[in-house]
Amino acid sequence: MGKRDRQILENVVIENVAAEGNALAHYEGKALFVPVCIPGDVVDVQITHKRSSYMMGYVIRMVKPSPLRVEPFCSHFGDCGGCKWQPLPYEKQLEFKQQQVIDQLSRIGKLDLPPISAILGSERTTCYRNKLEFTFSNDRWKTFDQMKEETPADNTAPLLPSLGFHVSGRFDKVLDIEWCYLQDEPSNAIRLSVRDYAIKNDLSFFDLRAQTGFLRTLMIRITTIGQVMVVMVFAHDNPEKGENHDARLRLMEHIKKSFPGITSLQYIINTKKNDSFADLPVVPYSGNAYITERMENLEFRIGPKSFYQTNSRQAYRLYDKVREMAQLNPSQHVYDLYTGTGTIALFLSGLCRRVTGIEYVPEAIEDARENARINGITNASFFAGDMKEILTPRFIAEEGRPDVVVLDPPRAGVHEDVLKVLIEAAPQRIIYVSCNPATQARDLRILSTMYRVTCVQPVDMFPHTHHVENIVSAEKIPNTI
Repeated sequence: MGKRDRQILENVVIENVAAEGNALAHYEGKALFVPVCIPGDVVDVQITHKRSSYMMGYVIRMVKPSPLRVEPFCSHFGDCGGCKWQPLPYEKQLEFKQQQVIDQLSRIGKLDLPPISAILGSERTTCYRNKLEFTFSNDRWKTFDQMKEETPADNTAPLLPSLGFHVSGRFDKVLDIEWCYLQDEPSNAIRLSVRDYAIKNDLSFFDLRAQTGFLRTLMIRITTIGQVMVVMVFAHDNPEKGENHDARLRLMEHIKKSFPGITSLQYIINTKKNDSFADLPVVPYSGNAYITERMENLEFRIGPKSFYQTNSRQAYRLYDKVREMAQLNPSQHVYDLYTGTGTIALFLSGLCRRVTGIEYVPEAIEDARENARINGITNASFFAGDMKEILTPRFIAEEGRPDVVVLDPPRAGVHEDVLKVLIEAAPQRIIYVSCNPATQARDLRILSTMYRVTCVQPVDMFPHTHHVENIVSAEKIPNTI
């Protein structure tokens, strides 16, 4: 659809929330998806995409705001792709997330459901994330307000560097962030200090299209006990024209001296065409190679590559619910599949005879084994590799049949081959933790030949977003094989 042909719809009434943080309306029998709206808004919409059964667009005028609408607290709202539900009161966010879980389990899974437990809301609705990753860009994304203020002469102005978040749908555009409400301090202070130092000292920010430049990404992790990890990612180890030969070390030293409370300061050289660094060495610069998180009487070491639930406080409530649903006794063997750094496995280890964890990322398994060691846990075994290749009938014969299985897979869900092996292993109980109730529903439908859902507990890990975590307990149906 060319820009000149784009249709404008007037007085569109937003009806409901939809997937990916969009809002839902209807026009001439077609679904219309619009971002940054809430139910009850009346808006004029510029159409950007037309398909046979739906349309997509964006708001060009707020005709009448919804009576539910509250003022967004972040100055970047509408330009940044995150926290799209800020205008929606938090209690309403929880209602919509609860309904999302019910709809997906019943419509996709076609499951007979027990009464759904009330969603566990997050005690913190800001500053709840323990990890943020920021991207450097040599070409700052201009907001709508900034573009309106520009004069024609501004088009020849030099590119402005930025350090912030990718704009939704644009891999090559980064919005410069002045203040983010997602993480405790000193997160903002560190980011702004790094950005300002780099600009002052003429360090080149990465060009995401040309794949040139020096500064690539910045990761900050903060635990609930106040430990801080900072990881700088450089695009190369050789200075470009105009950059001092020891620019990398000077920047690292600036961070160290400016923030002496940093627990772990490290860096990575990434010369690849993507930002992943799971296969790259991490170079310690100052402090420990890890930070520590505490949960009850357990300590967990978190490295630069470690997976750890992003909302630490809600993670504890989630694990507590998993423990409650598992109904363990000292004779039982637990499998924790997609164990990550072993947090759930170690959390359950004191209540069962043995726990076996499996995870794809080798570094995560190393963390899990180290976490078991520092906590004095001797009844936990961990294995690294592709789940469908490790979890086989032979593996189960050698390691022992599970009485209880905990699943906590990525958004794509569980591979069908893994589900088949679980059905053959026939554990008495399966606890399925999911960040995507749609794939969870699909998988539970496959398991429903042998298992019935006995408990459903949604958990809000990400306030002001459409994301919802969900825990399902499924019991083996008597007399099934």
